[in-house]
Amino acid sequence: MTRIIAGQYGGRRLAVPQRGTRPTTDRVREALFSRLDHADELRDAEVLDLFAGSGALGLEALSRGARRATLVDSAPAAARVLQANVRDLGLASTVRVVKEKAASFLARATGQFDLVLIDPPYDLPSAEVDAILAALVPVLAPGAAVVLEGSTRAQAPQWPRGIALAASKDYGETRLFYAHAGDPESSEVASGT
Repeated sequence: MTRIIAGQYGGRRLAVPQRGTRPTTDRVREALFSRLDHADELRDAEVLDLFAGSGALGLEALSRGARRATLVDSAPAAARVLQANVRDLGLASTVRVVKEKAASFLARATGQFDLVLIDPPYDLPSAEVDAILAALVPVLAPGAAVVLEGSTRAQAPQWPRGIALAASKDYGETRLFYAHAGDPESSEVASGT
């Protein structure tokens, strides 16, 4: 079991799929959402949580003031857990659960997201991560925040035109990349901030 850390649903427990997921630790989620809160990225945001697993990231965003969330995971067990967590929190009217691969979801997605949380399996090939980042560009609202979680041992992603990397931060084996919709050529990487 994992839990929502803070906000309206703080302390509520979430079911986690028994296999096939690697939940983000409380320490990493706390650091991630502290940064997003400080930057005022959560208030009234339309959130997309790719490779959602238990939904801990997207549901944490809702707990802290996001307006709506779309949780995407292709694993049947994860989709069932997502539906159960949404139902248990009483969030059926503000959360959409999609059982689909991230790439195919993005290929047909409409609308614009203010915050995108991406937590793929650490063994997902870097070319697939790069393709997902490129496919995100058309569905990002102006100035949208993008957070990618990965392994410190993995190759750094190739950020497409339209997404500018702002910073990265390591937490043990986990590396978080913080980026925004915008021109990557005009940004500077602020590593470790």
